[in-house]
Amino acid sequence: MKKLVVLMMSLGLLLSGCGPSFQKNEKVVETANKSKESAIIPKYSISDDYYKTIVPFKSGAARGLVVQGLNSRLDIDEFETGLMRIAKGTFSTKDYIFQEGQYLDKATIQGLLARKNPDGSGKGLNPALPATGTLEQKNAAQPIYLASILEHNYVVKKSDNTADLQGIVIGLAMNSVHYFNQEQGYPREYEIPEADTLREGKRMAQEVVNTIRKKDGAKNVPIIVAIYRQQPMSKLVPGNFLTYAQVDKGESQIGDWKKLDEKYYLFPSEEAKDYREDAQRVTNFRTALAKYFENDFTAVVGQGFYKDGQLQDLKINIPVQFNGKAEIIGFTQYVTGLVVEHFPNYVRVEVNIYSLNHPEAVIIREVNQDNPFVHIFN
Repeated sequence: MKKLVVLMMSLGLLLSGCGPSFQKNEKVVETANKSKESAIIPKYSISDDYYKTIVPFKSGAARGLVVQGLNSRLDIDEFETGLMRIAKGTFSTKDYIFQEGQYLDKATIQGLLARKNPDGSGKGLNPALPATGTLEQKNAAQPIYLASILEHNYVVKKSDNTADLQGIVIGLAMNSVHYFNQEQGYPREYEIPEADTLREGKRMAQEVVNTIRKKDGAKNVPIIVAIYRQQPMSKLVPGNFLTYAQVDKGESQIGDWKKLDEKYYLFPSEEAKDYREDAQRVTNFRTALAKYFENDFTAVVGQGFYKDGQLQDLKINIPVQFNGKAEIIGFTQYVTGLVVEHFPNYVRVEVNIYSLNHPEAVIIREVNQDNPFVHIFN
C-alpha cells in the first residue's frame, strides 16, 4: 500500500477533500425583511462543496421542527443535505451564502402540517378524515401525506456590502407509510403509493409557494420546491428526493417539475443486487476483510448513494473489538489498502471503524483521489 497518510485533524476538514483558505472575514449588512442588521461573511472556506454561512448564525424561524415529523436520523440528515444538493444546481456555493429559513415560522409550518377540518376548512394541507367508517378505513382512505417542511434561504453579498435574499428553497417531506392506531389502540400502517406521494406533494407545494409569496421580502425572489419521500421506520437507509421545480421571481405558479433519479441502497441486501457489479465489490471487500480476523469478525454494513443509476458515494461501517491502539492502527492500514484495491476512484468512499463506545478511525477517499485521508481518533 502506497503512502498511507494519517492526518490528525477534525473530521469536518477531512470531509472537504481539499485545503481550506484563511482570509479576513467580511462585514456586511443584511437587508432582508426591510430591516438592516450587521453580519459577517467568513472568508474561511472548507471546500467549494459547502456553503458559507452568515455570522452570527441566525436560527431558522421553525428551528428544530423538522425532526418531529421524520422517522429516523438518516432521513433527517438526507432531507437537509439533499435539499442543499438540489440548491447548488441554481445557487452556487461560490456566489451564494446559506441561511436557515426566515419566512415560514413554527406556527405556520405546524398549521400546514395539520389535517384540514372535517368541513374542509383550515390551513392544513393533509386531508381531513372521512366522517364515516372505522379508524382503519378512515386512515387508509385519507392518510397523512405530508410529514415535514424545511426552508433554506440563500443570500448574496452586493458591492455596497449588503447581503440580500436571492433565493428560497423549500423541501416537502412526504410519508411512504402512514402510521396510526385503531380504536383498541393497536398500531396499524398504510403504505402510500409513490404516485399518490407525487400527486399530493405537487398540490401541497403550490399551497406552500402561495403562503411564502405573501411574506414581506419574499415576493420577488426565485423559489425552488422539492419533494422528498421518507423511508418506513424499519429501513436502514434514508429516503430520496423525487422531483423539484422552480418558480421565477415575481411568479407564484409552479411550472414544470424535473424528475430526480436518486436512491440509497443497503449492502448487503436483495435490493442492492440490482447493481450486481457494485454488490460484488462490497462482497469481495467484506471477504478480504474477514481474512484479518481469526474468530470474532463482525459483518460490515454499507450504504450506497446512486444518482442517475450510477454509484456516487459509498459509506461502510465496521464495528470492531480491539484492546489497544496498535491493533487499531494496524487494522486501519489494512482496511485502507482494501479500499484502494476494491473500489474504483470515481466513487467517493468513506469507511468508519468504531468500537462499542466510540469511533476509532475514519478513512475517506474522495473522487479521483489516489491516496485516502486517514484519521485515527485518540
